[in-house]
Amino acid sequence: MALDKEIKEQLEQYLALLESEVVFQASLASDDNSIKVKEFLEEIVAMSPMISLEELSLSRTPSFKIAKKGQTSGVEFAGLPLGHEFTSFILALLQVSGRAPKVDDTVIQQIKAIDQPLSFETYVSLTCHNCPDVVQALNIMAVVNPLISHVMIEGGMFQEEVEAKKIMAVPTVLLDGEEFASGRLTIEQLLEMITGPASADEFKDKGVFDVLVVGGGPAGNSAAIYAARKGIKTGMVVDTYGGQVMDTVGIENMIGTSYTEGPKLMAQIEAHAKDYSIDIMKNQRAKAIRKAELIEVELENGAILKTKTAILSVGANWRNVNVPGEEEFRTKGVTNCPHCDGPLFTGKDVAVIGGGNSGIEAALDLAGLAKHVYVLEFLPELRADQVLQDRANALENITIIKNAATTEITGTDEVNGISYTDRETNEDHHIALQGVFVQIGLVPNTTWLKDSIVELNPRGEITVDHHGMTNVEGIFAAGDCTDSAYKQIIISMGSGATAALGAFDYLIRQ
Repeated sequence: MALDKEIKEQLEQYLALLESEVVFQASLASDDNSIKVKEFLEEIVAMSPMISLEELSLSRTPSFKIAKKGQTSGVEFAGLPLGHEFTSFILALLQVSGRAPKVDDTVIQQIKAIDQPLSFETYVSLTCHNCPDVVQALNIMAVVNPLISHVMIEGGMFQEEVEAKKIMAVPTVLLDGEEFASGRLTIEQLLEMITGPASADEFKDKGVFDVLVVGGGPAGNSAAIYAARKGIKTGMVVDTYGGQVMDTVGIENMIGTSYTEGPKLMAQIEAHAKDYSIDIMKNQRAKAIRKAELIEVELENGAILKTKTAILSVGANWRNVNVPGEEEFRTKGVTNCPHCDGPLFTGKDVAVIGGGNSGIEAALDLAGLAKHVYVLEFLPELRADQVLQDRANALENITIIKNAATTEITGTDEVNGISYTDRETNEDHHIALQGVFVQIGLVPNTTWLKDSIVELNPRGEITVDHHGMTNVEGIFAAGDCTDSAYKQIIISMGSGATAALGAFDYLIRQ
């Protein structure tokens, strides 16, 4: 296979950064997939005198390890690391050669401290935009600690293995052959799963913040950057850096940027935030907020952070249908992301619950892969834009069912069907299928605030004034967790800035 000209030009720039000689240790045969992998590797070898290729036997064929010349390696790719995984491949090349990974030194020290052998395998699809985070994190661990190994397995080339192990969502991580994790995870989250959570003692010397931001999405980062630029002590409590933006593939309405993708945008935002003196506490979840002389934010690990003002920017997450089978078959046929998990349902029958824009867009994405797509809409009419409806109606393998109240997702070890009631006739129906994609909107991440001092509206959103302040003086909120009329990235960023300016104004008047 041949890389296109633009990719080769970018690749040449990266290959110039190699610190030492590396070798592709490849397990190849004469089948079509092996030929593709061999051509891919040979094309890259031809681009740099620092890279060579040798053949050996590995547990999977085709696969290859990236090793520093004369050394062993724990970094392996089974299949072709293209699509979203091409970046994982490039970073692995550079890091194996000796370039330091761009992660905090505390993370590196945690990885080095692991004193037991760990063998990870990650199943991915090349269209999955969440998979690279996990692949890159585990590759870093394998580069830093020789006791750790990691294999990325491209599901398209190893379909029989995927089906035999009943992998129905990506990324799925196995540790020593047993399922370890599923879904997008940061390196901090993976480390916590391996070594245990951070102790509350690690937070006892934080002192008093001027502004403490809870949340790490566009609103939270905007708030933290605006606060830090005022020269005041700023902290961020971040559960998952980037929030739901990390699940957004194409962004075309960010003013000044014709097109970007969620993970790329958040990487740029994180880099911007790190330009300032912001204490970013990752992989930490707030569980309570109180106000006495100071505002106190209690974390799930028991630590209590004190601050003069707080900005709540905890975002939103996917709304559940809340029917039997939904949680039981999560990652076993029930999912939210058609981009990530769609390829796993190639040639199969699937359902999309929800007839809004996201639901019909998901159906259109899946129609090119699945045998048939059923769209179940609760209301008498679809809510999606007419142009999307027209496209869906034009496809023979999309069936739209209106007035459908989903009652159950059925299965044994995995999904085998969906049941619904026709709200017009009150008749019950069942469709045999293998996958269910839930696309019925978002709910704010404010459950932990339900009985707190902060006022919520009936939808669970935090009510704020035009300065971003809640009903409690000194506590502000921003983004999709608030009662803002529209939930958009650019609006969240603006509301984060508003809340930070509001908090600064509040501070200087006290």
